[in-house]
Amino acid sequence: MEIFNHNSNVPFLHWRRISIVIAGLLMIASVALLFTRGLNYGLDFTGGISVEVKYGSTVDIGEVRKALDEAGIENPVVQSLGGSRQVLIRLQPRTGKAGATVNGESASARADKVAANVMAALRKHRPDAVESSHSFVSPQVGDELKSDGSIAAIFVIIGIGVYLWIRFERRFAIAALATEVHDVLVTLGVISLVQREFDLTVLASVLAVIGYSINDKVVVFDRIRELFRLARKADPEEILNRSINTTLSRTIITSLFTGITMAALYFFGGPAVHGFAITMLIGIVVGTLSSIFVASPILLWLGVSKKDLMPQTRDNPELARRP
Repeated sequence: MEIFNHNSNVPFLHWRRISIVIAGLLMIASVALLFTRGLNYGLDFTGGISVEVKYGSTVDIGEVRKALDEAGIENPVVQSLGGSRQVLIRLQPRTGKAGATVNGESASARADKVAANVMAALRKHRPDAVESSHSFVSPQVGDELKSDGSIAAIFVIIGIGVYLWIRFERRFAIAALATEVHDVLVTLGVISLVQREFDLTVLASVLAVIGYSINDKVVVFDRIRELFRLARKADPEEILNRSINTTLSRTIITSLFTGITMAALYFFGGPAVHGFAITMLIGIVVGTLSSIFVASPILLWLGVSKKDLMPQTRDNPELARRP
């Protein structure tokens, strides 16, 4: 076919059975990890206490963590906050619900006591440590955030499927839904594997991954429709393979520069955005690979054809008799 002569032709669809099997195994492994190891939920979801501390001079994060460890304060999360003199210390509840009343002591009273213990430990090493503020995060709020985040992700994926069904055809919607579920599960599986803290910034990045991933797939889908309509004798496998090849440079360049942006955010944006940047990097890799090796093989398996994508003509006898 002359339309294909001037472009490279890497046989991505030739490996479709292998790529689909690998994608399926990754999804199964991710689900297994989520059920066995789970996600390492941060303070936003579990509830707990956060303390902001300001020092008179530059302080090292390791120095703060060491002072807390020596005082017997377990598993503190210490982050730099707005410079080298201010830190944020987050403490999760040891047992039970962080918001429950224990022995007549309210959650806010316990937060005051924990904050006082933290400051005593820090002042023992650095007398210039001053508490800026402390706050208590209720676990009930965290539970609501979990459910709201899950519902948001589901609605985003379903909305994308409806949009693609209207813009393209139902097979494209099914392929997009399947690959979006794959991308989200694998991304969460990697986070679960490394036990990276899952907080609100990571949740936001997971939703961003969904949007980024579908953008790649829409570009490929649009090229598939265009080539089907241009080709006289459209062999589905050849059309799908050519569509991936003609959009490959765009896919790689977009992924590369987005990845560079996320890497810059990780190295220069501070600890507060580390989770967002890392999750986006994982999602970019997973989404790019699924656009190339998963979405189009699913379309081929579903039996997409030239007839499905041609503009619909009105073949109504009543309309034909009208002047």
